[in-house]
Amino acid sequence: MNKTEKVTEFIKNLDNPLKEEIDAVREIVLGASDKITEDIKWSAPSFIYKGNLATFNPRAKKMVNLTFHTGALLNDTTGLLEGDKKEARVARFYSMEDVLEKKEALQAVVRKWIDLKDQNP
Repeated sequence: MNKTEKVTEFIKNLDNPLKEEIDAVREIVLGASDKITEDIKWSAPSFIYKGNLATFNPRAKKMVNLTFHTGALLNDTTGLLEGDKKEARVARFYSMEDVLEKKEALQAVVRKWIDLKDQNP
């Protein structure tokens, strides 16, 4: 798993009631593939593989908000991704139970991203 100390410290110092849920989503994304890396971009934890995959909105306090920057390209059949913007889609998690219920869907979306990027380098 490609965890970085920078992101670990960011989450540790985050003033957010859903910090544990954010960290659980992080674990799921990074656990989906060892190709995924993480960093702090746009003042938030972000996931990368051959481009920017997704970024947390750490200011959201009622839900974990994970924005997939070009999520519209993914043809999400899981129903996880929400939104109708031209490119971006959002995955939202409201509790630890919700995170766990959506784990397989989140991993499927991440793996679709990897497949898409590997087919179109």
